[in-house]
Amino acid sequence: MSKIEKAAAAAGLGKEELDKWFDERFAAKMEELNKSKTPSMSIIATKGTLDWAYPPFILASTAAALGWEVSIFFTFYGLLLLKKDLSDLKVTPVGNPAMPMKMPMGPDWFKEINWNIPNIVSGNIPGFENVATGLMKETFKGKGVATIEDLRELSLEAEVKMHACQMTVEVFGFDPKKEFIDEVDSYCGAASFLPMAKDSDVTLFI
Repeated sequence: MSKIEKAAAAAGLGKEELDKWFDERFAAKMEELNKSKTPSMSIIATKGTLDWAYPPFILASTAAALGWEVSIFFTFYGLLLLKKDLSDLKVTPVGNPAMPMKMPMGPDWFKEINWNIPNIVSGNIPGFENVATGLMKETFKGKGVATIEDLRELSLEAEVKMHACQMTVEVFGFDPKKEFIDEVDSYCGAASFLPMAKDSDVTLFI
């Protein structure tokens, strides 16, 4: 007979009563631990265009503002989001049929028009990518959406951890000291980041 069973017998408790007491105590302890635990989130950022730069920083800054512990692993084209100068981020409607092409200026009826421009046209007009990028920036500005630079700064102020994929840095020939922000927490590989992701409450691939 175990110590718990002996104590239960001494207190006049049967097996069913002991099991019920144990279950209640266990449930209460788990609830206490869950309430005291800080939620965590890991994000894997793989895209380097203007439109795809928003999701990781919006999610990261929001979660951090809620008191979560947040880490972002930037790999492949996502590394562009760590560059000191983000003015080169662009967006293109080519191969992106879900992207609406609307004008950020003019009367409401004009701004509601969705300009469905075929890829064969947008892909062959010189400078069309710059036009699409400018329109998106103006649209976001008109709607009061923060810039990528502002969202990244908010994330850093909220202590979001930013990790760069060392392998991709080497493959693409980036010079971290010259090109990347100083706030990068580490240059590591998948083997180092995966344990962080495993222990997170939420893991997102973007």
